[in-house]
Amino acid sequence: MYKTYLTNGKQLSFEKAQVMAIINITPDSFYDGGKFSSVSDIIKDAEMKIQEGATIIDIGAASSRPKAMSVTVKDEIVRLKEPLIKLRREFPRMLISVDTYLSEVADFAISLGADIINDISGGEIDRDMIDVVAKHQIAYVLMHMQGTPQNMQLNPTYDNVVTELMEFYKRKIDFCHSKGLDKLMIDVGFGFGKTVEHNYELLKHLEEFTTFGFPVLAGLSRKSMINKVIHTSPVTALNGTTVLNTIALQNGAKILRVHDVKEAKQAIDLFEFYKQV
Repeated sequence: MYKTYLTNGKQLSFEKAQVMAIINITPDSFYDGGKFSSVSDIIKDAEMKIQEGATIIDIGAASSRPKAMSVTVKDEIVRLKEPLIKLRREFPRMLISVDTYLSEVADFAISLGADIINDISGGEIDRDMIDVVAKHQIAYVLMHMQGTPQNMQLNPTYDNVVTELMEFYKRKIDFCHSKGLDKLMIDVGFGFGKTVEHNYELLKHLEEFTTFGFPVLAGLSRKSMINKVIHTSPVTALNGTTVLNTIALQNGAKILRVHDVKEAKQAIDLFEFYKQV
C-alpha cells in the first residue's frame, strides 16, 4: 500500500486508483487544442470533471504533442496565470496539477497554489526543476521521455525499453531523494519517444515499475498507440482508451490521466469491485 502524500496542505491518497483530468489551455494539443474560448469555459469544464469523479485537475499551457512548437516561459505563464488563479479560488480543496517542464513556470504555478508538478521530461530538459519542486515539498510526476517534443518521435530507439526505463528511474529516484524529494509518481511516458511496440511492451510490464514503491500514473488517453492498432482517430478513441486503462489498472496503475473522466471512473469502480469479489 502506498503512503498518502501531504502536498500543499492537501491529502493525495492511493488507497484506490485516482482520476487525473486533463485540461489543456493550449491552441495546439493533439486532441482538444483550442477547446476553450474563455476562462469561464475552463472553470465549467473543471466543474463537470470534478462532478464526474476527477480527484486531480491537470492543467497544461504548452502542448507536448509530437513536433509541437516550444513555448517561452513568459508565454506559458501568461496562458496559465488567470485560469490557475480562478481554478484555485473556485475549487480550494481540489488537487491541482500543472503540466510543465520549465522550472520557472513550476515555481510560478506553485506560488499560485498548484499542488502537483507534472513534468514530461523528468527534470531532463530543465535541470532546476527538481530543486524547485523539492524546495516547495509538493508532489511530482516523474515522467520519461526520449528526446524532446520536437524530435521524440523521429526515431525512438532502445536496446530494451523496459530495462532502460528501469535504469532511468533508479537514477532519477536516487537524485530526487538526494534533494529531499520523495512525493513521487512514476509515468513511463506512453507516446513520448516510443514506437507503438515500445508502448505496449511498457504497458505489459507496467507492474515492474511499481517495485520502486511509488504510485504509477498511466497516460494513455486517445493516444496514437490506440489509433495505429485499431485504426481510430483521437476523436473516436474513447473505447480503446478504456480498454488500455483497464489493462493499466490490472498491471498496477494508481492514477489514470484522461480526457474522459466519467468513463475512467467507471473503469476504476468496476476494477475495484472485481478485485474485492
